[in-house]
Order: sequence, then C-alpha cells, then structure tokens
Amino acid sequence: MSAWGKVAVAGVYEHPTRFAPDKTAYQLHVESARGALADAGLAIGDVDAFFTSGVGPIGILSLAQHLNLRPCHVDSQAIGGSSFVSHCLHAAAAIAGGLCEVALVTYGSTAASERFAIGTGGGGLGDPPDHFEVPFGPTIVGSYALVAQRHMHEYGTTSEQLAEIAVTMRRHATMNPDAKYRDPITVEHVLASRVISSPLHLLDCCIISDGGGALVLTSLERARDLAKPPVVILGGAEAVQHHGIGRRDLLEIAAGQSGPLALARAGVTHADVDCCMIYDSYTITVLATLEALGFCAPGEGGAFCAGGRIGLGGALPINTDGGGLSSNHPGMRGMFLVIEATKQLRGERGAMQVPDAEIALVHGTGGMLGQRHSGVTMILGRP
Repeated sequence: MSAWGKVAVAGVYEHPTRFAPDKTAYQLHVESARGALADAGLAIGDVDAFFTSGVGPIGILSLAQHLNLRPCHVDSQAIGGSSFVSHCLHAAAAIAGGLCEVALVTYGSTAASERFAIGTGGGGLGDPPDHFEVPFGPTIVGSYALVAQRHMHEYGTTSEQLAEIAVTMRRHATMNPDAKYRDPITVEHVLASRVISSPLHLLDCCIISDGGGALVLTSLERARDLAKPPVVILGGAEAVQHHGIGRRDLLEIAAGQSGPLALARAGVTHADVDCCMIYDSYTITVLATLEALGFCAPGEGGAFCAGGRIGLGGALPINTDGGGLSSNHPGMRGMFLVIEATKQLRGERGAMQVPDAEIALVHGTGGMLGQRHSGVTMILGRP
C-alpha cells in the first residue's frame, strides 16, 4: 500500500523571530505548533501523532507534556537537518496505514541566543569516532570545505561560482521581511569576506539564528475540508551516505540515492519541477546536491547556478525565502524547506512567488557532506 498522493500538508507556520533571548526552545515549539494548527483550522485536541527532533534523546516526552499531547503515534528520529523532511514521509506512511489521522511536526531552537557556533565545533556529534578522522579533529565546516576543494580539483569549479549561490539567496532574502540578513551582496562581497575554511568564505556559510516552525499533516480527503488548500506528498525517499569500510569519495552525496527514487515514486521528471528548496548549510551543499539530484551532470553545478538560473524568474528558483545562507538557520533547517515549498504551492508568497508553481522538490541534508550524512527528498504538488 502506497501513501503517495493520499496525504497532504494541511498547515504550516514559520516563527518570525530570528533572535529570541526572552524565549526558550520549548516556547518556540509551542508557538509554532499553535500557528500551524490555526493555519489548518484545527485544534490541539485533533492531533493524535507527534513528530519532533533536536530536543535530546527523550525530549519528545517533555514536549508532549508541554503541549498537553497524548498521541497514539510518535517519532523522534534524528538524522540531522533533514529530520523534519523525513518526519513528513513517516507521517504520510502512518496516516495512510491507519496509525493516526492528524500529525503535528514541530521544531524550535535558540542557537543564536545561546551563542552556539554551529559548524565550527568538532564533527563527532557524540557518535563513536571514525578512527581515520579523530586524530585530526575535523570540524563540520572543514568537512564541507574538503568537498568544495575536491570539486574544484575535479571539475575546475571556482569560488566565484560558489559565491553566485550566496548572492542569489541574499537576493531572495531582500524580499522576505522575516529574513535575518536583507542587505544585497555581490560576488565581490562574498570573496572579500574572511575565509572560514578554505575555500569557503564567511558568506559561503549559513547564518546562525533562533527560530522555529511546525507542520500539520492529514489525509488529502480530510485536508480538502480544512482552512487552506492542501499540498500533497507525491513521493519521497530517504538515504544515508558514509565511507563504508575504507571507501572514501568526498563527492558521493546521499541525494544521488534519494532523489531519483523520490522522483520515480512521484511519477514526475526534473522538467516537471517548478521550484526547489534545497538545504543550503554552505554554498557547496547546494551545488553538490543539484548535481546529485540529477538536475545537471557532475561538474556542471557551477555553470548551472550562474546567470540567474536558480533565482526568482530563472529556470529553477531555489530557496525563495533566502535559505539558510540569509534567512534563518537555527541548526536544523529541513522544517523551513517544507514550509516554504508549501507556501509556494499555495501561491502565498507575494513578491517571492514562483508563478504558477505546481510541483516543488524539497531536499534536506543532515550531518556532514564528505563524511556521514543523510539525504531526504520529497516531492510536493497541488492536488
């Protein structure tokens, strides 16, 4: 039995804060949940499934108490920034399988208020160390920088091409009143910003913010009677990438497994996709993911992202809210990819709207490219 085409995103909410020292992460979860339920025209009493991540090994229990939820289905899978995209696929399966009727997915983080320097700490993340890596203490940004260096070595990709991605995301952010950074930047600005881990400059790296968001999912049949137009999950897939037993290819990306499978399950092609929300922890993440998803061949990502192609008005608009590079990145950004894609397909984005958007591809990345990471691809569409 397939869940594809049977389950919809019925409510979304992105918390407008980017810096909230007066709030706890739990408050951001709760305020976002309230917003998403109101968007769907539902109440907390309608929820019978709860999904969340980023709140500790058993934090979902405390959050359920905080929300006064007693769900009959729970999922706190934690695979990094892609977790919330994964939760949507799991919720779709649970709803289609009769395990629940209304699923709530929440996220909240006060990373900026807590002065948590995401990406600069060690890459172990509390997991057992890889004995090839631990003597050198790789950082998260260092791992992504290695991917960028390798891509440059293999294909001649340039810092200017990576900078184009940051410039495009900032251009989108200038139209988003909630974005943390809205001043326009140029390629020259990116290249002049200090090097964080060569070849990645400061403006090649995601920002650090507070933030929160929530999603409500239910059957398409029920969603048709709710407050907002439903957005249907047409297909999706999950994957993990690692080095196995000694095999190391820095440019092998989980999206290469999840992307084609998600498109096939949805019954759509690359040409059918009107916009993409792609995890942009760093500029190289966008470039490498587009190649792995199959929108362009390996080595062609730099040229593909140039000339306005991935900007509003271009052939494949990406991260129309400004992304993690300019709008918000509280540590795990998959939630906001789904929210923005849903709003685009509803036609709610005003100056940021992709005209006549009918199909959106969402891809979340969790962990570290070049090391162990997850990739989750989801195809959303109008019913």
